[in-house]
Amino acid sequence: MDFLQLTGKSILVMGAANRKSVAYHVGKLLTEAGADVLWSVRSQARKEQLRKLVGDAPIYVCDVEHQDQIDGLRDAVANDRESIHGLVHSIAFADYSAGWLPFHQTPRSAFLQAVDVSCFSLTATCNAFRDLLDSEQGSVVTVSISTTRMAAENYGYMAPVKAALDSSICFLAKSFSGFSKVRFNAVCPGLLKTSASAGIPGYVDSYLFAEQATLRKQAVQTAEVANSVAFLLSPRSSGINAQGLVIDAGMETNYFDKQLVQQAIDNQ
Repeated sequence: MDFLQLTGKSILVMGAANRKSVAYHVGKLLTEAGADVLWSVRSQARKEQLRKLVGDAPIYVCDVEHQDQIDGLRDAVANDRESIHGLVHSIAFADYSAGWLPFHQTPRSAFLQAVDVSCFSLTATCNAFRDLLDSEQGSVVTVSISTTRMAAENYGYMAPVKAALDSSICFLAKSFSGFSKVRFNAVCPGLLKTSASAGIPGYVDSYLFAEQATLRKQAVQTAEVANSVAFLLSPRSSGINAQGLVIDAGMETNYFDKQLVQQAIDNQ
């Protein structure tokens, strides 16, 4: 039984970096589900790396900081496919080259670049692809974070950027509803083991703590995030729109975990 009903449907997956990335796990799962997966990566070097993993699947190069490249991506996909059923936006970037800084010292240029790449790129891409997306069953899914209200010092300005991304989902859903039934949702995972996260100062310590804060004492797996993305792309999730699906293994409910509380007492 084809439960997800994605067989033969063309889906563009943006942001794959390597086999650890959320985008790669999503595309791999979609391929296994019978979907026609198209890939978009930031650079020629990443295209060459991804080619080793995905074989003959179409791979396009698009640096979303440049509108002409987004438009070029749309034109290239339109040349290869009459329409696409889904679009996966798994793109984020933060320049931590200045090292760890208190939030109030966030460099303006770094913040604005992060907003451009991690947030506005979704709006720009959806606008470019508005006529290619299946107007009846189209689905757009982006990757956010489990909470933008927990002020993790080492994550810094990326939480406000992701908050803007979460809000954009609602506004895109409303805007597109004027001429289509395309749905917009986000998956919001807890801490993951990805190459991108490894660049965040102090991330490993935060990851280990988050794992102990989950109800099951096991961190969220990237494959679990991919499963949720596939569901939101599927017609099976047709009633879900303008939502953020939190995937944190119950961490947000486990603030007063007995084991963590005891550790705090022992450390006094």
